[in-house]
Amino acid sequence: MFKLPELNFNYNALEPYIDEATMKIHHTKHHQAYLDKLNAILKDHPDLAQKPIQELLVNLDSLPKDLKQAVRSHGGGHANHSFFWEILSPNKQKPNPIINKEEFTQATLSVFGSGWTWAVADSKNQIKIITTPNQDSPVSQGLKPILGLDVWEHAYYLKYQNNRAEYIKAFWNVINWSQVEKNLNDSNV
Repeated sequence: MFKLPELNFNYNALEPYIDEATMKIHHTKHHQAYLDKLNAILKDHPDLAQKPIQELLVNLDSLPKDLKQAVRSHGGGHANHSFFWEILSPNKQKPNPIINKEEFTQATLSVFGSGWTWAVADSKNQIKIITTPNQDSPVSQGLKPILGLDVWEHAYYLKYQNNRAEYIKAFWNVINWSQVEKNLNDSNV
C-alpha cells in the first residue's frame, strides 16, 4: 500500500510564503485523500499495488479499463504531491537559470481551474514548460518532471485566496534548487 511521505521540514517552515495551516491541510488531508482512494481502488489488485506509482502512471493504457481513470487521478495526485514536497525548502537558494522564471510564471497564470505547471525534460533532456489539468502527471506523457507547482486552490487559498499571482511569486522563495538540479540529472525521475 502507498503511504504518505514525511516532509523534510516542519509545516511552519515555509512561512511567510506558504503558511502552516495550508501546509498541514495540504499534506495531511488533500494528499492523504489521494492515497486513501488510490489504496482503496488497488486493494483487490495486489500486483499493481506493489509497483512504483510512476510505473503505473507511465503505463496507464495497460491498466484494466475500470482502474485507468482512478489511477490517473488518485495516483497522479499522490505522485505529483510527493514530488512537490521534495522541491520545497525553507532555505533560500540561488535559482537555476535553466528554468525560465517568466515562462513558468506565465504558464502558471494561464492554467484554467485546477492543475499543475511543470518544467520537464523530454527524451533528449530538453527543458520544456507545460501545464497539466487536474492531477495528470507528466510521466504519463513520457516526460521527466524537474520542477512543479500545484495550482489547485487547496495549495494557496487560505493565505492568498483568489490571488494566484501572489502565490506564484511566493513560490520562487521556497524552491529547493538543489533538488531541481538533482531531478534534471537523475535518469530515474
